[in-house]
Amino acid sequence: MNTAESPVVLAADDVTITFDGRDEQGRRTTVRACDGVSLALHAGEIVALVGESGSGKTTIARALARILTPSDGEIRLHGAAITKRTKRLEYAKQVQLVYQDPFASLNSLKTLRHILGRVIRIHHPQLSGRDVDARIHELLELVALTPSKDYIDRYPTSLSGGQRQRVSIARALAVEPSVILADEPTSMLDVSIRLDVLNLLDRIRREQGVSILYITHDIASARYVSDRMCVMYHGRMVETGPTEELISNPQHPYTRLLLDAAPDPSRVKPTRYPQSV
Repeated sequence: MNTAESPVVLAADDVTITFDGRDEQGRRTTVRACDGVSLALHAGEIVALVGESGSGKTTIARALARILTPSDGEIRLHGAAITKRTKRLEYAKQVQLVYQDPFASLNSLKTLRHILGRVIRIHHPQLSGRDVDARIHELLELVALTPSKDYIDRYPTSLSGGQRQRVSIARALAVEPSVILADEPTSMLDVSIRLDVLNLLDRIRREQGVSILYITHDIASARYVSDRMCVMYHGRMVETGPTEELISNPQHPYTRLLLDAAPDPSRVKPTRYPQSV
């Protein structure tokens, strides 16, 4: 999907995030989790943010979600700088986060009707109870939990990991955001259902016009779903560009290392099984 001409919805400009800590000798030290990171997310675009554990990709996502405050640099939403005076509820209507762990991110003691309905009531208090229920059914249908009447009164504990992640995505969509930050949304799911979740994200982008930042350590899934790719290493953005261009002509050694580590069926020799057991 060509989104190069689309307006920038969410951007990080030269963002640095530091944490205070202590070294092995117990002396005070400062850790730079993100160091001068810049990225832009255009309308209707999926950008993959790729890197190993500890690269800083989740840290920058938490800054974009306003869970963390940058030590330096600027976050901009629709061109406007985000400051301490920016109302968090208004920001949350525009930017939603889908967490990595679908088992921990949902309240196992509440039904899907309550989980989704609570979000809708907070952000749309003018809706009647009937309208809220109608919206819940619409959201469940949107994320392919169908028929919705079979799911609305179920608890998260009765759902599979993939179904729970679909509920997490539905909860993010409940406020009709401009941006979804999807933090490793498939890493805790069975391999057999990861593709379904990636296809769901792509369909949501196309049908709802939502911009998605897809955060992952898996460059193969990033290639499958994204329009552009950003590679992080040791808190820095080391390479960025259109996905297929970056894959076909990687410039940074770390990007080449990620590509070399990705599974390649053509390199696997077929297993020979005995004719009889």
